[in-house]
Amino acid sequence: MRITKQNLYPMNNAIVKTSFQFPRQKGFYEGKVRDVYNINDEILLMVVTDRISAFDVVLPKGIPYKGQVLNQIAAKFLDETFDIVPNWKLAVPDPMVTAGIKCEPFKVEMVIRGYLSGHAWREYKAGKRSLCGEPLPEDMKENDKFPRPIITPTTKESIGHDEDISKEDIIRHGLVSSADYEMLEKYTYDLFKRGTEIAAKMGLILVDTKYEFGKRDGKIYLIDEIHTPDSSRYFYKEGYEERQRAGQPQKQLSKEFVREWLMDNGFQGKEGQQVPEMTEDIVNGISERYIELYENITGEKFVRAEVADVLNRVEKNLKSYLEKF
Repeated sequence: MRITKQNLYPMNNAIVKTSFQFPRQKGFYEGKVRDVYNINDEILLMVVTDRISAFDVVLPKGIPYKGQVLNQIAAKFLDETFDIVPNWKLAVPDPMVTAGIKCEPFKVEMVIRGYLSGHAWREYKAGKRSLCGEPLPEDMKENDKFPRPIITPTTKESIGHDEDISKEDIIRHGLVSSADYEMLEKYTYDLFKRGTEIAAKMGLILVDTKYEFGKRDGKIYLIDEIHTPDSSRYFYKEGYEERQRAGQPQKQLSKEFVREWLMDNGFQGKEGQQVPEMTEDIVNGISERYIELYENITGEKFVRAEVADVLNRVEKNLKSYLEKF
């Protein structure tokens, strides 16, 4: 896929690294996209940076406004699902940051799929008729809807690739207790149902997504992001049935366009491959696509935050927030 755009934002207005120091800070974790600050083992400040990853590789340039897009989508959907499961969010002190309750994360990610797409399709195409202990019907085509949504958990690895795992193995290996897993399963189905309903109102299909959960003081919380284009796959509802009948690819609303651009330029994260040059046009084009994703998923106009001195803006807002504690 070709991505081009006029030069709109200087690339140095993207946050690709933070190194803040806050009062009572007890730890710092740098993920692929998120920088997380532990404040006194009570609060986490999650800075959603403008880093972008694909094929488990962090690309060399940041994408202006990407962090704001992801953070604000997640914050919106955390609010809209709070009646289903408590979540970690306390506040959004900056457009790129969520402050929340520090929980002990479960060492699994709850992936749920309504359609045979992505990883599930690749496994199916290779001849597998079971995924994470879930039987898969015969004679399905790519992007067909499952008779019912299926949960296909993965391990949550600090380094390397997450791996598929069954419910039985999760419990047998003590990653999650049987009682807790039953709750995670219920929350996952209920959240996916709500996400599906919200998406339908926007003319979208929530194809698959993942949820992460944690525990504090014996209580389970939904943590991290929810229903963002980085953690979820969406199709456009209009024309879905016609495209399936014709055997055509579905119109997707996710960061799949970034993977397509990389593949078109000979990169799939394999050894010896080089990331193609990310020119200013490419970077700004990706930025515009993320803003488009925001507006399609939320139905709201995206309001660009001030980025003239974005690092100082974020630091100032977080220090101001922490003064309350």
